[in-house]
Amino acid sequence: MKTKIKELRKQYKLSQEELALAVGTTRQTITSIECGKYTSSLVLAYKIAKYFNLSIEEVFDFSEVEEI
Repeated sequence: MKTKIKELRKQYKLSQEELALAVGTTRQTITSIECGKYTSSLVLAYKIAKYFNLSIEEVFDFSEVEEI
């Protein structure tokens, strides 16, 4: 899943470690989400979006997710 996390971090001048600490996860998890190797849980996606004062849809790209 594509995200805008990396772009948002750069805009806010945050390291992966700083974002991870702010949302209660590890730097490795942030790295994996940014690289598309890991799909965030709904709770973590919410925390990340809320941190940047955005909706989940503004941070995470759901266009490639299959619809039911």
